[in-house]
Amino acid sequence: MTKTLVKAPFRADHVGSLLRPERIHQARKDFQAGNITAQELHQIETEEITKIVDKQIEVGLQAVTDGEFRRRFWHTDFLEHLNGVEGYVPDHGFAFKGEETERYDVRVTGKISFNPDHPHIKDFIEFKEIVGDRAVAKQTIPSPNQMFNAGIRNLEIYPDIEEYANDIIQTYRDAIKAFYDAGCRYLQLDDVYIAGLNAPEIPFNDSGYAREELIELALRVANGVLEGKPEDLVVTTHLCRGNYRSKWAFEGSYAKIAPTLFAKEKVDGFFLEYDDDRSGDFGPLEHIPNGGPLVVLGVFTSKHGQLEDKENILARVEEATKYVPLEQLCISPQCGFASTHHGNILTEEEQWAKLKYIVDISKEIWG
Repeated sequence: MTKTLVKAPFRADHVGSLLRPERIHQARKDFQAGNITAQELHQIETEEITKIVDKQIEVGLQAVTDGEFRRRFWHTDFLEHLNGVEGYVPDHGFAFKGEETERYDVRVTGKISFNPDHPHIKDFIEFKEIVGDRAVAKQTIPSPNQMFNAGIRNLEIYPDIEEYANDIIQTYRDAIKAFYDAGCRYLQLDDVYIAGLNAPEIPFNDSGYAREELIELALRVANGVLEGKPEDLVVTTHLCRGNYRSKWAFEGSYAKIAPTLFAKEKVDGFFLEYDDDRSGDFGPLEHIPNGGPLVVLGVFTSKHGQLEDKENILARVEEATKYVPLEQLCISPQCGFASTHHGNILTEEEQWAKLKYIVDISKEIWG
């Protein structure tokens, strides 16, 4: 049997999450109030996912997602369904610029392993059936390194961080195999943790490790997870500095992680935030190996609906070619439009207009 390699990421791509329509917000409220069943909620989500798959294809995207419509948060919904992990409501949310997030997080309660009945596998199978052969069905999950955020590891169960890392690696290897067996050929690992290792003061750290040790550990975990992955599975990493109701969590360039992670992480592509000044310049891209991972420049923002100036975008892509050849570059929004169910501060119409704009500009650049 001949394997068909997916040529992702694509010249015009997107991170994954999309604004939840009002119908889903209302259905969630109705479910919480006991007015509809879980099955009825699932059906409404399926109908809305079908609509946004059609819409993504209509605007010209070659890779489509389910918009993360079945999730409340980009990461906790996946993590809390792993064996040995639970979701809970902490005393405080995460501190973002000018706002504290809704209170919800995960914590370790036992030895970690992959749950073969993880609901996201079934969700992907349904999603892929909706997409059919019209586009590439892209799946997004939180990076394994998200498990190193402060407060998640249970020191009584995992006093040794290396044992913890090894269990995370095996858990994610099993998860990747499950998604692959379900038909997934384009998988994205979303990572706020690694991006945070660039911040002037490392957020979310209770490991006792210094910055360089944490960067090396993150690389070992990422590459350990990817070891032996199928040749025809594309895996990318999205490095995010926080995305909550159009707010961000921290700033800083990629300079501190680039010599290690950009140079050595064995992914097929990096989705990078470059939508404003807090992202730093393109200098760290010099560490991307020539002919190595594709670099998806997040030079469009998902945090507001105004379309970027086209000439400025063209100039920025040209600037990036000082470090990475044009054939190794792609473009996208810097993050999803709704990393949590709240969504960013823009309309659905503005969201679709921005995605179409990205597709149109990509054609102008690459043909």
